[in-house]
Amino acid sequence: MTKTEFLDELRSRLSGLPQSDLDERLLYFREMIDDRMEDGLTEEEAVSDIGSVDEIVDHIMEETPLSKLVRENAKRTRALKAWEILLLVLGAPLWLSLILAAIAVCLSIYAALWAVVLGLWSAVVGLAAGAVGGLVTAASYVVNREPVNAIFMLGAAILCAGLAILLFFGCVRLTKAVMQVTKKTILGMKALLMRKEN
Repeated sequence: MTKTEFLDELRSRLSGLPQSDLDERLLYFREMIDDRMEDGLTEEEAVSDIGSVDEIVDHIMEETPLSKLVRENAKRTRALKAWEILLLVLGAPLWLSLILAAIAVCLSIYAALWAVVLGLWSAVVGLAAGAVGGLVTAASYVVNREPVNAIFMLGAAILCAGLAILLFFGCVRLTKAVMQVTKKTILGMKALLMRKEN
């Protein structure tokens, strides 16, 4: 891929950015390619050395605030015609309530996911506390010379500790999965805003 092709593709994929940010990014990558070519690489080698356009776009989308993309997208919208405004106003009770309902459903699903995660972490803490409490109780039974009760409490403490350890690893994986879903959702929203209007 040549420098021009690379920069053109990058420009089209980042068209949702504010113009000043887009120009700054393109200048940065143009200079990066030129520096590599001055170091003796061919144009194609310099472009491939930077990385793929997909990786660069993903990285830029991760570091660009969603609010900046929303503001830029709002600036690019065309002026509405009179009949479009009339339809929007007359249909507002329907489309506004549907949008609010959809947002409420999405937020409640997201909150429910985090509630499950927090509930499982609470269970881990409870089981760990149960293990510690069982050990303390077993020690008190040993001091009071009640070996049967001490053995029972020691077994209960070991069971709680084992369940806490087992559940801990599941909670870590679930937390990471929910965080990945959050990240992908935000990146998907950014990608929708980055698309150029036809």
